[in-house]
Amino acid sequence: MKKINIFLALLLAFFLNGCEDVVSIDLKTDAPKLVIEASINWYKGTSGREQRIKLTTTTDYYSNQIPKVSGATVTIKNSSNITFDFTELSDTGVYICSNFIPIINETYTLTIINNGNTYTANETLKSVAPIAEIIQNNEGGFTGTDVEIKTYYTDPANETNYYLYRYNYSNDARQNFYADEDTFFQGNKFFSVSQSDDLKIGDQVTVTHYGVSKPYYNYMNVLISIAGSTGGSPFQSPPATVRGNIINTTSPNNFPLGYFSISEADTKIYTIE
Repeated sequence: MKKINIFLALLLAFFLNGCEDVVSIDLKTDAPKLVIEASINWYKGTSGREQRIKLTTTTDYYSNQIPKVSGATVTIKNSSNITFDFTELSDTGVYICSNFIPIINETYTLTIINNGNTYTANETLKSVAPIAEIIQNNEGGFTGTDVEIKTYYTDPANETNYYLYRYNYSNDARQNFYADEDTFFQGNKFFSVSQSDDLKIGDQVTVTHYGVSKPYYNYMNVLISIAGSTGGSPFQSPPATVRGNIINTTSPNNFPLGYFSISEADTKIYTIE
């Protein structure tokens, strides 16, 4: 019996030692795609003049760095043909504008020229109902023992509205996003709710509500669904290609990733009591 135990121990050690080898899989890498982060947000109580757009490209799975895109021409034009130029900030791939003029229900056109290609998208700036109050509930969640907060607002009557809710937590690097439409609470008081089961006294929660267009609402629902199935954020690289509203007019098949959105937003910070 002793000889058998020694044999089994040696066999187990052999296999465990073999598990330490690193296996590198040769993954197919497609040609890099332009990634456009163009979320223009006008926060209540601000002028909305300061805006930014970020340009990067996709890269291979094993890369630790996301390539930035420098030297592009980035503009947004409104329906009155007023053009707002975005200037790159010190070769960072971040393009900034300091004189943007946000107007509710105004239509804007994004144009990006880069590497011989022209990318365009149109979007309308949607309003958002102001946040009225935030209420803490210490008996929330599925178990009835979680701390949660509800953020209330009154939906405008006689119009269809779409919302994006964002929750940031001081005790967690992750964020929660979810999209909503007012079909079932048209013109009534309604709320968004936190989705963290680890809130404690003293934690701060930053809540932001965005007014969004129907196409952006549909786009975010898809992204959130994909990110939710993997436990990630909708702004991480998704496991599937999700096309936005930005078109490559030079080479339509070489479409970019990302979405041009423009929203009014309201934000509040709440400290758990």
